[in-house]
Amino acid sequence: MTTSAINLLSQLIQTPSFSRDEAAAADIIEQFIASHYHTPHRHGNNVWALSPRWHDDRPTILLDAHIDTVRPTSGWTRDPFTPSLEGDRLYGLGANDDGGSLVSLLHVFLSLADTDDPHLPNIVAMASCEEEVAGKGGIESVLPLLPAIDFAIVGEPTGMQPAVAEKGLMVIDVTEEGVAGHAARNEGVNAIYKAVDDINWVRNHRFERESPLLGPVKATVTIVNAGTQHNVVPAECKFTIDVRSNELYTNQELFDEISANLQGQALARSYRLRSSSIDTSHPFVRCAMSMGLEPYGSPTLSNRALLPYTSVKMGPGQSARSHSADEFICISEIENAIETYQKLIKHVYC
Repeated sequence: MTTSAINLLSQLIQTPSFSRDEAAAADIIEQFIASHYHTPHRHGNNVWALSPRWHDDRPTILLDAHIDTVRPTSGWTRDPFTPSLEGDRLYGLGANDDGGSLVSLLHVFLSLADTDDPHLPNIVAMASCEEEVAGKGGIESVLPLLPAIDFAIVGEPTGMQPAVAEKGLMVIDVTEEGVAGHAARNEGVNAIYKAVDDINWVRNHRFERESPLLGPVKATVTIVNAGTQHNVVPAECKFTIDVRSNELYTNQELFDEISANLQGQALARSYRLRSSSIDTSHPFVRCAMSMGLEPYGSPTLSNRALLPYTSVKMGPGQSARSHSADEFICISEIENAIETYQKLIKHVYC
């Protein structure tokens, strides 16, 4: 299975699959599933397959990993679209994020889907698109087409440690309104000065509820725009706040607290990328802990934010390698991931 997984990953590395442009990679996954005598389903560039031995009285688990990548950053010393195997490492764009998880979970599906074990759950294997941009054409668009899901494993590079909590994301745009005037005279209302007061509030505010896994909510002003020329008091200033939520707040609660304390008009772009968590008493987490794995809270976002199911984020590779030059995954990491996923699923459900 490891050899097959590496061959599939090598094909994917050679196939550019930037977010919203993943059709060629989706074709490869669709053909791969069909070549193993399973029926692929497709919606846009999302591809999935269902266990052929489906039993309505069994629980159903979703195995999800994404096929899209970011564009290669500067600093690559290799061709990012040429898979390069050096010792235990396979180099290439998307090898770590998220190719390692994708090919591992697909092979776990193949190994378990045809197993005639009355205790195994139904499995949905998903290769989703638009994850890197949290696009609405990604996994969110497929959820109404899937059967009822009881539990989901979202494959992302976590060193195969279970991320039991994950920070959410909300972006807020704030507009400060002033009155234009000549900078040489004492006239007008400077919108920048109003923005400075609000920015300082964001900088110094501490949200009361702190998570033992994810820590405090973090709000950061990341963009500021104002002014037309040096001698005009600006009548408008706009700034953007990046808010990373913990599981103790909804994004709506955070927006209400922030907007109530600002002079400017605040507008959230979306509330959909919420923080998520799973109780450490869940059988999957307890089983992972019994195998020596360590639950932790993840600061990075994934498809988990869009899933309405109980879920965990877990996969081969390291988050620090993602979006970096000379990205790689270790062959041993994929081999271990396939084995660990299989053990966990069998131990929890069998």
